[in-house]
Amino acid sequence: MYIIKVKGKAKIPDYIQIRDENFVLVAYFRADRPLKKIEKFGLGGKEEALSKLIKELPFGKLKKLDL
Repeated sequence: MYIIKVKGKAKIPDYIQIRDENFVLVAYFRADRPLKKIEKFGLGGKEEALSKLIKELPFGKLKKLDL
């Protein structure tokens, strides 16, 4: 899977996209409120590592998600 952080503008907040190996959108959530139903994407138990990655992730850079 892949992850990208999208910069919001004005009243639109920053968002996180998680995409599968075919770049199909799997999850889309606000960067300031992630990790609500993360276990349904196979990432359960990795909330802390994912939260840290989101904080360090630069905007607009696609990154392979290896947790």
